[in-house]
Amino acid sequence: MPPAAETVQAEGVRPPAANGGDASRGPARPARLIFRARHSIRVRAAAGAALLTCLVFCLGGVLAGTHPFGPTTRNTVDLGQQYLPYHAYWRKLLLGEADGDLFLNWSTGFGSNFLGDYGTYLSSPFDLLVVLFPADRIELALYVVTAAKITAAGAAMAVLLLRLRRGPWPVAAVLGAAYALCGWTLNYAATVPMWLDGLLAFPLLCLVGEWAVAGRRPVLGPLVVALAWFANFYTAYMATVGAALVLAVRLFTADDTGRRRLAGLVRAARTVLVGVALAAPLVLVIFLGTRVADPTPEVTFTAVAWSEVFARVLPATASVASPALFIGTPALVLALTLPFNRTVAPRVRIAWTAAICLVALSMQWEPTHLLWHAGASPNGIPYRQTFVLCGLLLIAAWLSTARGLPGPAALLGALALLAAMAFAARDSAVIDRWTYPAFAAALILAALAAAAVLLARRYAVGTRTRTRALPALAVVLLVLAQAGEAALTGGRIEEKQLSQVSWAPRVGPWQDDMSRATARADAWPRHRTDPGEVPGGNDPLLVGGQGADYYSSLTSEVYSRTLSALGFGFYAKGRHPVSLDNPVTDAIFSIGTRMRSTPSAPVRQDALPEAVITTTHTAVPPLVTVRPDVRLPARGTRFGDSAFANQELLLGSTVYEVPADLRRTDGPANTVTLAASCPANTHVWFWAPEYQGTAALDGEAPVSFVGRLPAVRGPMRPLGTVPASGSVRIELRGDRSAPKLPRQPVGCLVQERLDAAVRQLTATGATTVRVSGHSLTAELPAGSTGTAVVAVPRISGWSCAAGDAPPAPARRYLGLLAVPLDGEATSIRCAFRPPGLRLGGAIAGVAVLVLLATGFRNRFLRRTRRVHLECTSGSSSGN
Repeated sequence: MPPAAETVQAEGVRPPAANGGDASRGPARPARLIFRARHSIRVRAAAGAALLTCLVFCLGGVLAGTHPFGPTTRNTVDLGQQYLPYHAYWRKLLLGEADGDLFLNWSTGFGSNFLGDYGTYLSSPFDLLVVLFPADRIELALYVVTAAKITAAGAAMAVLLLRLRRGPWPVAAVLGAAYALCGWTLNYAATVPMWLDGLLAFPLLCLVGEWAVAGRRPVLGPLVVALAWFANFYTAYMATVGAALVLAVRLFTADDTGRRRLAGLVRAARTVLVGVALAAPLVLVIFLGTRVADPTPEVTFTAVAWSEVFARVLPATASVASPALFIGTPALVLALTLPFNRTVAPRVRIAWTAAICLVALSMQWEPTHLLWHAGASPNGIPYRQTFVLCGLLLIAAWLSTARGLPGPAALLGALALLAAMAFAARDSAVIDRWTYPAFAAALILAALAAAAVLLARRYAVGTRTRTRALPALAVVLLVLAQAGEAALTGGRIEEKQLSQVSWAPRVGPWQDDMSRATARADAWPRHRTDPGEVPGGNDPLLVGGQGADYYSSLTSEVYSRTLSALGFGFYAKGRHPVSLDNPVTDAIFSIGTRMRSTPSAPVRQDALPEAVITTTHTAVPPLVTVRPDVRLPARGTRFGDSAFANQELLLGSTVYEVPADLRRTDGPANTVTLAASCPANTHVWFWAPEYQGTAALDGEAPVSFVGRLPAVRGPMRPLGTVPASGSVRIELRGDRSAPKLPRQPVGCLVQERLDAAVRQLTATGATTVRVSGHSLTAELPAGSTGTAVVAVPRISGWSCAAGDAPPAPARRYLGLLAVPLDGEATSIRCAFRPPGLRLGGAIAGVAVLVLLATGFRNRFLRRTRRVHLECTSGSSSGN
């Protein structure tokens, strides 16, 4: 039988008759049928993997009772504080309802670089699905986005497996789903949806490598790379490193000449370079944004014990300190058979086993750990590249199984390795009460599936006929083992996360009422409306308004440091500044309307939050004020170590009485008494950013402080009103130790002074302020001199000008935008362009030209080849 016909029959397609049809078309028809058969098989594998992945992921939510399958919130850590509000704002922006555009976000951070945040959190094509859901179903929209990404990753891996080696599509579908539902997904990425784009990128980039080696799809390949890096360049970088390793192993194990291997490697490198260049406008913006972001404390990588690593291959384990390597017990057994499987070529066995071992070792060695994370050890989860190792394990499982179940010797060797790992992990703290029962149940089902396959083989040999019942039973048992274990693992991880980490309640009446109240009060850009603190984070993104609350990986250092100097608090080691309810900072940042919430009941995980909302309007200066006393450059003007003095410096007036005679008395049990005197009827403010405990003014209720540097900085808070006697006595009760206080922890606000300062700044400030997507213009009183100060952080990317002067990089005054005035200009204008956009656009433009040239060249070569074949065919017919 000719090889082509044998291949077609193996895939279940009937070959053409040997003596039938046109001789010139004879060879083409089997090739076309082969392509159709392989395409059909891959479609079935992809569809099967997608369906299984989606069902199992949802089943995990059902078991945990979390939204949308139960009343319990899923909004743990960053899912509730970042991804949920960002997707809510993205929906508003797409529908034209947001304060800002793709360049600038006016709602949070008093004006922040939105293109950088878009590229970090929202640039995946899946995120466009949010427009299909109403505003009050944003949690459901985010769940659908998450499930769609995981489902697509399972389908892509199934297609990759069949591209690497032909085999039974149901097994490829199960292994594809195992990849998508690995421990990395369930423990990390399901609540960090942007990382899921890397999960999808890894098999897609491996496919791109296959195309490059074969010299196929020279245009589509770079586009796929560009899409992966555009969707999330951070995990795409890890996926690219992993795909490069897969390509290296494939080239090493290929039966090909060195010259052709080198040519394939060059094509792959060119594909990646062009693809990354196409994504440069976004990648460069994010890269430059990280360089000016508030630096988090340096992290020294410490490898976990190998017993902890082995524990993470087992089901129902959860930890952010060790690599989540769970892929399902049956899939892991199949992967572990590869080194012992003699039906696989020795070079293939050795190369893939070595690659997997090297990647596992690289995760435990600091230099290679830094390589995986682009040179910077991350805060938080240290093993973010684990999905690559999970993918390699599943590729090993497929290579060992694609041509049939491994023999008894290979299975026994794999079981021995697995038993050793399970035994080594027995004392790990991550072991759950369900871990070993689920492990045993999956192992039994896998053993029954293997027995069904062996019985089918023996039956087929003995009777010389085929039976489909036993192989089908084996697939069903394999699906039950994998799906049941993954669903249980997903459910248990969700339950553990809710009990061990911070969480936010579901979006409910509290947020809905706040959205409506904020919309009614909004007067932007005449002044800002701050919604205050609602459950979660990035509150203005979710409920509207324009506030200080801002949580991003790209939170600028200048913004975080400016607000900290003024007495604002933060979380996430500086990258999550929060709102400060203080009349002086309200005047500085033109917050004329402030919303306040009082919860109607304790906030719970399994109930929708409700609150009573009040609205307070206060006279504040406009967004642009004029400071005749300020001359730029103001190099000698810097913030000091007192938040009260810093507020006064930026406001331009003295509004606090800071006690000079503050007396401190330390008592037992971490108690401290502060005594001083202030003018009667002034308002006492207490500032202690490192303090954790309560502070109480005589006759007033105690106020809580939550400082825990470097992670949490406590904000300035009011304690009450100074009595007629002028005596101020504050009692502190620390939670852990005697409090460490700044030099000036107490300030007494004189309201009359503040009112006078506001009137002065309003009289000399801008008469009109207009704001568009990423620009601001203001009309000033004639003859204005000194400096126009714009209540917007001076982040990188701003350019400003006064009057008809050409725009220039914006100046800065104490962290805010500042424009020098000469007494003649009666207006100022400022515009924002994300740094890196212009250079990235130029790089992408060159890449587009290269891609177009490649497409035209490829089209020309195909046409030339077709003409040559037609001429050759005509000559043969004439003879």
